[in-house]
Amino acid sequence: MYMIESKGGAITCMLLALLFLGTWPAIMTLTERRGRLPQHTYLDYTLTNLLAAVIIALTLGEIGPSRPNFITQLSQDNWQSVMFAMAGGIVLSLGNLATQYAWAYVGLSVTEVITASITVVIGTTLNYFLDDRINRAEVLFPGVACFLIAVCFGSAVHKSNAADNKSKLQDFKSLETASSFEMENKSSDNELSKGKAKEGTAAFLIEIEKQRAIKVFGKSTIIGLAITFFAGICFSMFSPAFNLATNDQWHTLKHGVPKLSVYTAFFYFSVSAFVIALILNIRFLYWPILGLPKSSFKAYLNDWNGRGWSFLAGFLCGFGNGLQFMGGQAAGYAAADAVQALPLVSTFWGILLFGEYRRSSRRTYTLLICMLLMFIVAVAVLMASSGHRK
Repeated sequence: MYMIESKGGAITCMLLALLFLGTWPAIMTLTERRGRLPQHTYLDYTLTNLLAAVIIALTLGEIGPSRPNFITQLSQDNWQSVMFAMAGGIVLSLGNLATQYAWAYVGLSVTEVITASITVVIGTTLNYFLDDRINRAEVLFPGVACFLIAVCFGSAVHKSNAADNKSKLQDFKSLETASSFEMENKSSDNELSKGKAKEGTAAFLIEIEKQRAIKVFGKSTIIGLAITFFAGICFSMFSPAFNLATNDQWHTLKHGVPKLSVYTAFFYFSVSAFVIALILNIRFLYWPILGLPKSSFKAYLNDWNGRGWSFLAGFLCGFGNGLQFMGGQAAGYAAADAVQALPLVSTFWGILLFGEYRRSSRRTYTLLICMLLMFIVAVAVLMASSGHRK
């Protein structure tokens, strides 16, 4: 199997993981805003997410002089470590599923800010002690503090942006009661250009609401924030569980049994994530939540609208997680949590693809810039704390 041995190689893996893991949520949000049911999107996503793990295991897990290889470990008596890996996959799958609904309520950027910060504060602390302090505490924990500051800015951004949107919509009635005459007149004063609403305007927000699968107008953002915090708790557990699976800090393996390689652990991790996602999303097809319409497995199979994007999201997430774990095994999982600075990437996509923060107040822009700067500092500091696993 192929092993990352240098700090530079580990940091490269982390940076690529940051790019991939910050991009796939934007793709999932894109399909939801185009009206595709999240159950359909997530079923597609989870297929390629598992496929990515299989590809990594059968390639990187089989090449190179290091032993044992992936195929060899499948038949070894390592079920205790396998259970840790599968537990990590389950909580990650639950977290990913929850964020898909949270994005609709509080937006892509805010969801990623809160979940990433919870993940780093809890997950990084656990990984630091599990890894026997191979990361430099005097560098690592100031980076964690930067994430805490970033989440404060993120909460302020959400509150400020929500006030901006409320101001834009104050002259409109709810989407269900607004008349077509009112909509036309409200859109006439430069809010619509050639039949398409300008980004950041009230008409633009209403157009999104009409098209999207999850209707959020008139609903409390408390629901979205509750889902977001639940997702953050789930995300904070998956990396420590994976750490235990690959390094056996609790000495659960029998004497002489090799520890799970990153690739074998990632395979089991992804299998459990696939199974839990399959079970829950098939249930949500017939018994949907949050007011979504019912669907069926047949309707899912016939829904090709946005399927390619959903497959791409699964690949990006799968390869992103694999790269994070490869970097963590080499330089410490606490340092690898730097990839949780997803808002650096997701905010870029949120602005570019979805018009988030367009025509917002100066206060919102100021808070947004402060938030992004804190994440940049946090990533740099966490990566600087990288150690070397012996």
